[in-house]
Amino acid sequence: MDSLLQQDVRIPVQSRYGSSELAGHLFLPAVVPHAVLTIHPATATPERFYFSFAEAAAARGFAVITYGYRGVGDRTAARAHRHIRMRDWIAEDVAAVGTWAEEKFPDLPHTALGHSVGGHALLLGYGGQRLSGIATIATAMVSARKIAPRSERFRVEFGLGVFARVATRVLGYMPGSRVGLGVDIPAAALYEWTNWLRRPHFFFDDPSFDAEARVSRLRTPVLALGTSDDPWATAAFIDALTDRLRLAPVTRRTIAPAELGTEAIGHLGLMRRSVAEAFWPEILDWLETRAAADNR
Repeated sequence: MDSLLQQDVRIPVQSRYGSSELAGHLFLPAVVPHAVLTIHPATATPERFYFSFAEAAAARGFAVITYGYRGVGDRTAARAHRHIRMRDWIAEDVAAVGTWAEEKFPDLPHTALGHSVGGHALLLGYGGQRLSGIATIATAMVSARKIAPRSERFRVEFGLGVFARVATRVLGYMPGSRVGLGVDIPAAALYEWTNWLRRPHFFFDDPSFDAEARVSRLRTPVLALGTSDDPWATAAFIDALTDRLRLAPVTRRTIAPAELGTEAIGHLGLMRRSVAEAFWPEILDWLETRAAADNR
């Protein structure tokens, strides 16, 4: 990996609260890149979590962009962006990064990987106008009342839906680092997220969010990945989401821990080098195939 070039980047984003910037990184291969891969993170997950996968993709010849959503990280950032909702990450942050990537590399095919909410944004069509392929990791239509086992449902409904909301109201930010739910995020993002989780069909049941129409218009091929031991993104939850993609070709894959020689993968494991590095070539092969198809 020593031959890779990693650059700090600042990506402008226009928001309902005015102009801002996203901090990110650009990973460049030692050779001329053959395609671009933008990685859109999961909720309460720091940018650095994706560096290992970004390095692996850059070693395959991708120019790779990573970044973090506004307000994600520590309590200072979360408080400073306390009004940022989950839909603002989707419609503003993801869209800004997609536009920046296309302007930075106008002559290369573009692909994207979205983890959890990052995948939601891509399936809603916010990741750019020129995407050749979209890979989603653990991106699903989650309903808290249908989560199993009961212990995990209690953790979501009480731990996230009650305790975390109370803590957020007291502190002015969601203390993810204190409650075992990743890093800190803005209060408004937590409130909207838990509101969606309470609905039978997640954000599709939110009348203020035009989700159904947006996903039904997507035409970009999708590789939808999940794991058999992820209670947040079960095969049924993922299928419930991808079934709404009326025009986009979808390739579905569920990975069991035994395939990777590990005891557990869960919601985050497919992006961990220590867990899933052996599986990464399958993801990158698919993205390369899509990029090559659009580059002919």
